[in-house]
Amino acid sequence: MTLIRRALVAVGVAGGIAAVLRLRGSGGTPPQRGGWRELSPDELR
Repeated sequence: MTLIRRALVAVGVAGGIAAVLRLRGSGGTPPQRGGWRELSPDELR
């Protein structure tokens, strides 16, 4: 019974830490450069 209780506590603690990290996020701003750009017909050949 003790083994099951320890396993459940470990899973609960891990889930709590994962939830906190998920809600906090990594912060910062997204990159301002790069991404998609429109191609001219010459570039498609």
